[in-house]
Amino acid sequence: MYRIFIVEDDEIIARTVKRHLEGWNYTVDCASDFSNIMAEFTKFAPQLVLMDIKLPFYNGYYWCNEIRKISKIPIIFLSSASENMNIVMAVNMGGDDFIAKPFELEVLTVKIQAMLRRAYDFIGQSAILEYKGAILNLTETTLIYRDEKLELTKNELKILQILMENKNIVVKRDVIMTKLWENDSYVDENTLSVNINRLRKKLELIGLKEFIVTKKGIGYRIG
Repeated sequence: MYRIFIVEDDEIIARTVKRHLEGWNYTVDCASDFSNIMAEFTKFAPQLVLMDIKLPFYNGYYWCNEIRKISKIPIIFLSSASENMNIVMAVNMGGDDFIAKPFELEVLTVKIQAMLRRAYDFIGQSAILEYKGAILNLTETTLIYRDEKLELTKNELKILQILMENKNIVVKRDVIMTKLWENDSYVDENTLSVNINRLRKKLELIGLKEFIVTKKGIGYRIG
C-alpha cells in the first residue's frame, strides 16, 4: 500500500489524519524533527506528502522546494492560510494541490486517492533509497549527493539499487549478475567488474569515494 508522509506540527491534526488514513490501509508516518524534514523524508520514502505551510524552523514552501530537488512525488498542502496568494505560492513552489483548514477527512481521502491514481496508475510506484546522504531515485534514474546529480545507466541504477536495498550485507557477485543479466547466461564475471569500476569512477566525481566496497572472492557492499 502507498506510504504517506505528514508534515504537520499540530500533533492533534497529525494524529487524527494519520489514524484516519491508516483506516484506509495507507502506511503513514508523521514528521517529528522539523529542522531536518529531508532526513525523515528519504528514510520513509513516501509516495505522497501532506504539507502544512506554517512550520517551525522552515515553512512548507521551503521543504516542498527541497523535496522537488530529488523527487516528483505528489505534494498536497494543508493550511489555514488559504488566501489566494498562499495557494498560488504553494503551486509555484511545486505543490500539486491545496486543501484549506478546517477540512473534512472524507474530502481529504478522496483528494489523496485521486492524486495517487494520477501519479502512479501508468508510471508505477516511485521509490527513493538513501544511504549516508546519497539519494537514489529509481524513477528518474539519478543519484544525488551534496546537491550534485549523477545520471545513471540502466545497469548502474540496478547495481546501486541492489546494494542499497541490502546495505547491511555483502551481496554475492552471482546474485548481482543474475539480476542484471537474467536473460543472458553467457555473461562472464569480468563484465560485472567492468560495470562496477565504471560506476565507482562516476561516484568519485561527486565525492562518493569507496561507496562500493569489494569483498574479495565474495561480492560487494556499500561502505
